[in-house]
Amino acid sequence: MFHVYILKCSDGTYYTGHTDDLDRRIAEHQSGAIPGYTADRLPIELMWSETFQSRTEALEREAQVKDWSKKKKEGLFRGDWSTVSTAASSRQTHLDKLDAARTERGGIESRQPVIVLVRPQLGQNIGKAARAMLNFGLTEMRLVAPRDGWPNPEAGPAASGADSVLRDATVYDSVADAVADCAHVYATTVRKRGITKPVATPEAAAQAIRAEAGRSAILFGPERSGLETDDVALARTILTVPINPEFSSLNLAQAVILVAYEWSKGQDLASPPVVDLGEPAPHEELEGMIGQLDDMLEAARFFFPPERAATSRRTLRTLLTKPGWTSQEVRTMRGVLSALDGAKRRR
Repeated sequence: MFHVYILKCSDGTYYTGHTDDLDRRIAEHQSGAIPGYTADRLPIELMWSETFQSRTEALEREAQVKDWSKKKKEGLFRGDWSTVSTAASSRQTHLDKLDAARTERGGIESRQPVIVLVRPQLGQNIGKAARAMLNFGLTEMRLVAPRDGWPNPEAGPAASGADSVLRDATVYDSVADAVADCAHVYATTVRKRGITKPVATPEAAAQAIRAEAGRSAILFGPERSGLETDDVALARTILTVPINPEFSSLNLAQAVILVAYEWSKGQDLASPPVVDLGEPAPHEELEGMIGQLDDMLEAARFFFPPERAATSRRTLRTLLTKPGWTSQEVRTMRGVLSALDGAKRRR
């Protein structure tokens, strides 16, 4: 077991860490045995901790809460999820803009696939799935018989601001009820279950969902075992990804994010800005730079032996004409060559 914890220091600041032995680590902090931040701010007090099955999950959670504001951390200590949600106001503002954009595009919301989590086990994983959904513009989550009930206080912190997805999530007793209004149902699985159904990749499924009339739902199974055969039987199509047959286990959020990413490709979401690389320099300018370098290399007796000179010059020309230099880059490089040549002459 691994633990993520937050300590309150004597100066009112907070320290976040992780460990596989919480009692021992807290004792080390309290005694000053761990040099650094807490040792200089004694006494310290344990304010909050959370347990995980793997170090990877603990590290992910530590990185998440470490960046939270003081107000948000204190809301976490109190179990005040409204404060945690409010502290993520910048994320909510972005969500509001996204919702407005969807409305302007003429009701694209109705085309979104519904994400159905079937018998999810951990609130943290529900929260992480919500975060993955909202990253790529999906907002409707349905839960079928969540093991620990709903709402689950562990889901909110793990969602990292995707609070609207959790707030609007609906709970059903069965898979059939959860997909009753959907014309197209996809079951995510990599197992062969003796059921003959069409098989699609997330990319193909996303294209079909955008093209098909009627609502679509995508089923994701419990963390430990995945969808049961009876769950898959309700679907029209099996959705799967090419994956290492020797290690085919994905966690719930990973599976959701693969599907959500493919859906996002057809949506008007934020993309990296296109950078203008500038017009390529005229060949005459490149020839001037190459000639300048050639003269310097000739003076330095680089082209040796003489019978290899033509081959070396051709290799250099090929190298220097590959990058697509702009005029400014050519001028800069010629300035560098001139400076090097001048320095050499002054020696």
